[in-house]
Amino acid sequence: MKLIINGAAGRMGAELLRLIEADNRFELAGAVDISYDDSEAGKYTRLDDFQGKADCIVDFSHHSAAAAVSAFAAARRIPLVIGTTGQTAEDLSAIREASEKVPMLIAGNMSLGIATLVELVKTAVKMFPDADVEIVEKHHNQKLDVPSGTALMLADAVKSVRGDSVFLVGRHENGKRSKDEIGIHSLRMGGVVGEHEVIICTGSQTLSLRHTAHNRALFAEGALAAARFIADKLPGLYAIQDMFK
Repeated sequence: MKLIINGAAGRMGAELLRLIEADNRFELAGAVDISYDDSEAGKYTRLDDFQGKADCIVDFSHHSAAAAVSAFAAARRIPLVIGTTGQTAEDLSAIREASEKVPMLIAGNMSLGIATLVELVKTAVKMFPDADVEIVEKHHNQKLDVPSGTALMLADAVKSVRGDSVFLVGRHENGKRSKDEIGIHSLRMGGVVGEHEVIICTGSQTLSLRHTAHNRALFAEGALAAARFIADKLPGLYAIQDMFK
């Protein structure tokens, strides 16, 4: 399977290149990053400079590139996996428009463990419909978006069960907790790869569901699994949870 890695010089891009080299199921069709100078074969500064053939694009560049990457994928009819977070409404609109022509999978977290956590959270919230729900996420001190895309994914999982839920990002004012609020709290420190915990408290008992990422390999592994999953799908917008169906 031939892959284009967009954002290849970043931390996730480097991890993907390492895994592709070690796995004979994959072949690097092209590595794209704005830091490249096009002087080395197979490396490109811009995605549009790639003219070869590929089975899938895996994008770990930046959410601001979403429209351009989606347009390229749609024009070339190449399936696309998007692993960036922080997309704006305009970014998401561009992604949805492109997905009408080519299969695309977007996930705020490529970890299959997180995908499992999402399903567990839905089940737990159904079992405890009146419980207070709080989400705590921890990341390294260089992470840009707050809260993390994964924390929002978990909050959306709660909201899918409790339609009246309201997200409260950072509790910073005096006042009682409202019945329908989902508290989301972000910690930024050191080199933490990623920790997410969903706390469900009824008053008489507390259920804590947690996922810890030990290194970035799990995200790259999930992205490659997503690429294999989406390669033969019909046009449309897919989520990582679709891989469990």
